[in-house]
Amino acid sequence: MGLANKKSEEQQYKDKHKNFGKSFFQDITGQNVSSGLISSTLVMTGPAVIILQAAAAGHFTGQQTINWIFAVYVFGGLFGIVMPLLFRIPIAGGHSISGVAFLATVTTHFTYPQLIGGYVLSGVLILLIGLSGLFTKIIKWVPKEVIAAMLAGLVTSYVVQIVPSVKTLPWVGWPALVSFFIGTKFLKRIPPVLIAVVVAFIALFLTQQLTLTSKEIGFFVPSIQKPEFTWMGMVTLALPLAMLILSNDVAAGIGALESSGFEPPIRKIVSAGGVFSIITGFLGGQCANIAGMMTAICSDSDAGIKSKRYVASLVSGVLTLLFGVFAWKIVPFIQLLPKAFVSLLAGFALIGVLLSSLQMGFTGNKYRLSALFAFLVTLSEVSFLHISAPVWGLVVGAVIAKTVES
Repeated sequence: MGLANKKSEEQQYKDKHKNFGKSFFQDITGQNVSSGLISSTLVMTGPAVIILQAAAAGHFTGQQTINWIFAVYVFGGLFGIVMPLLFRIPIAGGHSISGVAFLATVTTHFTYPQLIGGYVLSGVLILLIGLSGLFTKIIKWVPKEVIAAMLAGLVTSYVVQIVPSVKTLPWVGWPALVSFFIGTKFLKRIPPVLIAVVVAFIALFLTQQLTLTSKEIGFFVPSIQKPEFTWMGMVTLALPLAMLILSNDVAAGIGALESSGFEPPIRKIVSAGGVFSIITGFLGGQCANIAGMMTAICSDSDAGIKSKRYVASLVSGVLTLLFGVFAWKIVPFIQLLPKAFVSLLAGFALIGVLLSSLQMGFTGNKYRLSALFAFLVTLSEVSFLHISAPVWGLVVGAVIAKTVES
C-alpha cells in the first residue's frame, strides 16, 4: 500500500511538471503581467536611489556600488523566480528598503570588508531562524511597536527631504507631489509612489538640462568580496539588519500572502531568504528575500485569478533581475541626477514605510512610551560606543517595554 501511495505521489509530481510549460502559458493574463510590472517598477526606482545614497555615505567606489546593486537585484529577482515556480504562489523577490535606509546610517562606522561580513552574518542569522522555526518567537521578543517606531525614526529624515527638494526643484517637485495626492485619491490600482516617480522624471527631463558627462563605468563581472567578521559587526550591523528584514519584509510578505488566502511555507521562505542573502552578501549586497510591498501587489485580487497570480511574481522577478544585470549602465545615469531630485525620489519611496511604521508603532495603547523613545533615539542620529542610533533606539525601546510597560 505504501509503495502504491509513493508511486501515486511520484506520478502526480511528474504529471504536474510535465504539463507545467503548457499550463504556465495559459496562466499568463493581462492582470498578472501588469501587477508584475508595477511591482518591479516600484523596487527599481526609489530603493535604487537610496542604495546610491548609502553607498555615497560609505564612500564606496563605482565598482563596489555596482556590485551592491547587481547583487540585490539579480538575486532578489532570482528569488522571485524560483519561489513562485516551486510553490505556485505569488512570492515576490527583492531586497529590503528598510535595510538600505538603516545601512545609510551605519556605513561610515565600518570598513567595506566589515560591511560585507555583517551582510553575510545577517544572512546566516536569517537562515538559522528559518531552519529552527524561531521566526515568530524572535519577532515577539522585541515588541513590534518598538521595531516599527525605530524604523519610523530611521526613515523620517528621508521623507522630510521632500520639502526642501520641492523648494529647490519646484517645477519637478510640485507636479510630483500633486500627482501623488491625485493617485492616492483616484487611482487605487497603481501605487501613488509610482505615479509620482514617473511624473517627476518627465518633469525633470522637460525642465532641467542634464549634462551627460558622468564618467562611464565599463562592463565588468561582479566578483566575490572578502568579508571581515567582527563582534561589533555582528551586534550593531548583522543583528539589527536581520531583525529589520524579518519584521518589515518577511513578516509583511507572509502577512500579505495569508491575507489573500494563500498558505505560504513560512520556514522554507525564511530559510531560502537566508541562503540567498548569504550569497548576495558575498557579492556586496545586504540581502535578497521575499519583498513585503511587492508581494502585496502580486498577491492582491487586482492580479487576477488566485491560482494564476504567481505569474505576477515571475514577471516582477525577471524584470528585477534584468535591472541588476544592467547595473553597470544604470548607475552612471542615476548619478547624473540632481541631488535634490534624488532626495525627492528617496522621500517618496519611503512615505509608505513611514506611514505604516507610525501606525503600527503608535496606534496601540501598550507600548506607547517605549515606541516614542525608540523613535526619538533613532531620529537623533547620535551614535555612542560606535553603536548607531537605530540600534540604541531598539535597545532603549525594548528595555522600557520590558521594565516599565510590561
